[in-house]
Amino acid sequence: MEQRDPSGQEASGSQALRILRHKVRDGSLKELFQDWKWILSFTRGHRVQIIIYTLLGICVSSLNLVTGVVSKYLIDCIMTFDRSRLLPLAVLMIISAIVGLALQSISSRYSARLNVTMRNHVQKLVFRELLSSRWLQIRQFSTGDLMNRFSGDVSTVASCAVSWLPNVVIQCFTVLATLMVVLYYDPVMALIALASTPALILTSRRLMRRQRSFNLQLRSISSGMSAFESETFRNVDTLKSFGVEQSMEDKLQYWQKAYRDVVIAHNDFSVRTSIILTMMGSAVQYLALGYCLWQLWSGKILVGTMVLFLQQRANLSGAFSSLISLIPTALSGSVASERLQELTHLDKEPRNRTAAEATGSCSVTLTDVSAAYEDGRQVLHSANFHVPAGEIAALVGPSGEGKSTMIRLMLGLIQPDSGEGVLEDSRGTRFSLGADTRHLFAYVPQGNTVLAGTIAENLQLVNPAVTREQMEQALKDACAWEFVSQMPDGLDSVIGENGKGLSEGQAQRIAIARALVRQAPVMLLDEVTSALDYDTERQVLKNLTNRGVTCIVATHRPSVLALCARVYRVSDGRVYPLTNDQIQALIQFDN
Repeated sequence: MEQRDPSGQEASGSQALRILRHKVRDGSLKELFQDWKWILSFTRGHRVQIIIYTLLGICVSSLNLVTGVVSKYLIDCIMTFDRSRLLPLAVLMIISAIVGLALQSISSRYSARLNVTMRNHVQKLVFRELLSSRWLQIRQFSTGDLMNRFSGDVSTVASCAVSWLPNVVIQCFTVLATLMVVLYYDPVMALIALASTPALILTSRRLMRRQRSFNLQLRSISSGMSAFESETFRNVDTLKSFGVEQSMEDKLQYWQKAYRDVVIAHNDFSVRTSIILTMMGSAVQYLALGYCLWQLWSGKILVGTMVLFLQQRANLSGAFSSLISLIPTALSGSVASERLQELTHLDKEPRNRTAAEATGSCSVTLTDVSAAYEDGRQVLHSANFHVPAGEIAALVGPSGEGKSTMIRLMLGLIQPDSGEGVLEDSRGTRFSLGADTRHLFAYVPQGNTVLAGTIAENLQLVNPAVTREQMEQALKDACAWEFVSQMPDGLDSVIGENGKGLSEGQAQRIAIARALVRQAPVMLLDEVTSALDYDTERQVLKNLTNRGVTCIVATHRPSVLALCARVYRVSDGRVYPLTNDQIQALIQFDN
């Protein structure tokens, strides 16, 4: 039986292993090629900079070789007391070392700038693709998982796009150039230096399989932990009120144990691999040292040549090991790219080339609309709804019966399975409801949706061109200006995350004012007056009526109904209008 976390979900590590085995059987190399084709597509427009970075790396490697060769002749001059070439060689060695250090610094700085540029580029593309995807598709991912992909996976892909291929070229050049230098002086020494190559290649094959498995597990567990942390800190007041601190600590320990197990397993594997590689490297090192000592003993080489052999053998082995170590980097990039492509390949919202442009107030109509979520759960059955321009209409009914679904249909977040939704402006122009008409609605969701920043920044979010006078009027219509004007900095007063510093009712009124500055012809209010007192609620709705906007309110509070021209009940997936007697009965029951 597979391990499950405290919430009943399967452990992500075993799932990742099953995915990995499936990929290996189906041919992981082909998938790896496709993943890297996608990663390298980001280099368009940056290829000149990447070529410059590669050339800088080759120059640094070349200067290191020059320094090594010059040091050989410098040592030989000292050992043979040849003073004629001593000064020129010393000067050449110093110059090559200084230039190499300067180029290394330039390369490091250039790489850092290029990495940041590429990271921003990849992040921007993923962000754009994600926000243009269907709402239901995005909802499949937890917030923590999205954050983990948007941060960690983006950084990995950006780094790979910038540096992986250049590092392959640089290390290949270093291996070949070093090998040519050693071959020039002694072919046998070159063979000794390459003695560990077959073992490294065989080891890298096993390393490739295991490393990909660990990457999949670590990223999956990290996403789960991020989701748990985000959810916990966002709902800390609720959790404390229920006194479930110990339960949440147990869940944290579950995720910590899962992460620890994978990290320790990875470390054990790395230690075993490192021991094998170190033993092979030591054997080759001692073999090279013995060969050099024998050559020196027999008078075939000088001390400088021996130093060069040993130094370049180590450099050759290091360069080859660096080349092999790029395999785990390639696998890490492949895993990260798959996770990002999963986001960029989500189904996109259907959009026309031009956004709908409405004139004046608008009416909203749903005709025989049926809707279901992706799990097949039917929410609305042949629903009919109509609110004329400039009127206030209410949606009432039990929770979970479809009120929020109707709002999502109007906003184009979900599409009807049948029927149609239409918005009609004052000229009689009709627009099918969808993503292209979303800007004609000002939506105020339930809950605290105020963002960190100043009050002015919250209002400007939906309308950057709004004036301070318009912001002040919107706050007055939302019954928020009285408390905002008394704050030390007024519109420029800073609000903390989740509206910290405001009461729930104040935060809701700021959110209503934000919707008003959008200046859209239709407002959608989803339980947003629940934190307002009766008088404030009535005043806000009257102010909306005076503005002439069409207003649709989803509410549980019958007190709102007295201000509504039409009231629709949503129950069991059906939508039907209430008569005046039914409306009055609801109001009387509330009183």
